[in-house]
Amino acid sequence: MARWQPNATERLAVAALELFAERGYENTTVIDIAQRAGLTKSTFFRHFQDKREVLFGGGTMAGLVADAIAAAPATATPLDAVAHALDALGQQVFTQDRRAFVARRRAVIAATPELREREALKGLGLIASMAGALKRRGASDLTASVAAELGALAWEIAYQRWTAAADGDDFSRLARRAIDEVQAASSAVTG
Repeated sequence: MARWQPNATERLAVAALELFAERGYENTTVIDIAQRAGLTKSTFFRHFQDKREVLFGGGTMAGLVADAIAAAPATATPLDAVAHALDALGQQVFTQDRRAFVARRRAVIAATPELREREALKGLGLIASMAGALKRRGASDLTASVAAELGALAWEIAYQRWTAAADGDDFSRLARRAIDEVQAASSAVTG
């Protein structure tokens, strides 16, 4: 086997997802994943801490969201800055060519308690990242927390719709619609 293999991270993620779907998470080992990807166990551990992490991509999404919030126009409200971040996710993470992989990933996570727990922790990290970025823009602690929670709710709505959609609607459009719906629902609650 060659010393260096291109796209090792992606190959490992695809292999893991296939095996988790075929055999179940509990019945899949790191060695199984590495072999399916045509790589070694040591290559796996250069990219991931354990088999659970292969589906979670480190902190790249949280960093992308924080950077996009920072890059939002100075006049943007906190929720508009979060919407700007969701647009960035649609352009860089939730792209049309990744829809099938992400939908399959979501199904595998839904079927595995350990992965659902990890997904929930990732969601909390995303909220913390959004809130921190909003505070750095000058939002108060409470405003940043509320905008981050509303943004996370809009993200979850858009994510569910995007992974279930057969029509090809893009994530950014779904996220913008979800932000509008969350804002409208929030206004209806406060009357």
